[in-house]
Amino acid sequence: MKDENFLKANNARSLWHPMTAPSDSLKNPPAIIVGGSGTRIRDIDGHEVVDGVGGLWNVNLGYSCQPVKQAIADQLEALPYYSIFRGTSNDKVIELAEELRTFFAPDGLTRAFFTSGGSDSVETALRLARQYHKIRGEAGRIKFLSLKKGYHGTHIGGASVNGNANFRTAYEPLLPGCHHIPAPYTYRNPFNESDPAKLAQLCLQALEDEIAFQGAGTIAAFIMEPILGAGGVIPPHPSFMPGVEAICRKNGILLIADEVITAFGRSGAWSGSRLWGVKPDFMCTAKAITNGYFPFGAVMISEGVAEVFEGDETGRAAIGHGYTYSGHPVGAAAALACLAETQRLNLVENASARGAQLWAGINRLKDKYTVIGDVRGGHGLMLAIELVGERASKTAPPKSQPGQVQEVAYKAGAMVRVSGPNIILSPPLVLTSADAETILAALDAGFAAL
Repeated sequence: MKDENFLKANNARSLWHPMTAPSDSLKNPPAIIVGGSGTRIRDIDGHEVVDGVGGLWNVNLGYSCQPVKQAIADQLEALPYYSIFRGTSNDKVIELAEELRTFFAPDGLTRAFFTSGGSDSVETALRLARQYHKIRGEAGRIKFLSLKKGYHGTHIGGASVNGNANFRTAYEPLLPGCHHIPAPYTYRNPFNESDPAKLAQLCLQALEDEIAFQGAGTIAAFIMEPILGAGGVIPPHPSFMPGVEAICRKNGILLIADEVITAFGRSGAWSGSRLWGVKPDFMCTAKAITNGYFPFGAVMISEGVAEVFEGDETGRAAIGHGYTYSGHPVGAAAALACLAETQRLNLVENASARGAQLWAGINRLKDKYTVIGDVRGGHGLMLAIELVGERASKTAPPKSQPGQVQEVAYKAGAMVRVSGPNIILSPPLVLTSADAETILAALDAGFAAL
């Protein structure tokens, strides 16, 4: 490895980082992470912290999961790559598809289309949704509906259904025919409704109104995260997603569950759809499918959608879509090992227990610090702290404050993530009770420093 002075001097000179301005990396040099083990990461200066971010929502099994590392090494020896485009396949991707078929059977999902990551998975679901309607002779169903505050990746389709201007404005014009309804965001919503159940009904009515306005026959799919992640960890009322499903079914609209974050146990259930008792037509997955050790994703497809594609005799079902690394054998081997280890450890139980511990601790911090306006989560290891300038009026905090909390917390022993006014926690699902207390103590130090 190059010496630390070289790495620090050249990081921003030759590298642009995602989700920030190039000038920011010059002015505010990032932490350079060089090691990781279990739930902890170590920077170039030797400072070790609990990773409260879990990489980027994806390192569910921590940084030293030997079965996954061994599976990758073994597969590199056997077959480091081959395409699964027409005419060829590989053993690991077939094994994985069967394992996923079993794993997601309670969600009604029985087929897999493999991708290179979450944004790819969203793009794939949007495309296949349009194609599904064309196969059925409803070519006019091309529009997409989604939630404000929702996040669906960075490809042109995903950016178009994103509900946050930060990921849209610089790249407009985007895909036409994408429309958004209010999110069931109890802390801030256009209805000024603080009751989650009533808010869910108002948002469902907004969905029905938008469908009526657009015309049900023009809409291909509704896409949503079961719990909104990057938008600030916004869990809807339990009635909301089932209500969305019912409205979609009534109007012939497909339901796409974006579970890039929530699949594989992070919500305290094996999938976010299962948490709410919903069976989507498509489910977008990635991230934890390989624990972040290999870029990989999968779109899971319902039996009903599969029957339409597989029973077509018109020629319209030929899938003119895919990626060079779709079904990569090394990624498939990593995913098989991850799935086995995730189930062996029954990580949903630990996600629920440690999530409850953090939830209680953060609410104690809210009682202590008035800069904390709202605490969201309560479902597994997905939590957010929204900062405010003044609690009663919910004014926005000074832009520097979340970053100040993050900086002090890092020095005090925990990596946390800032997204707008929110501090987001998404630690590995193997988090220990002691790790959770370290995160809480670090946050306490961060808020005290304000």
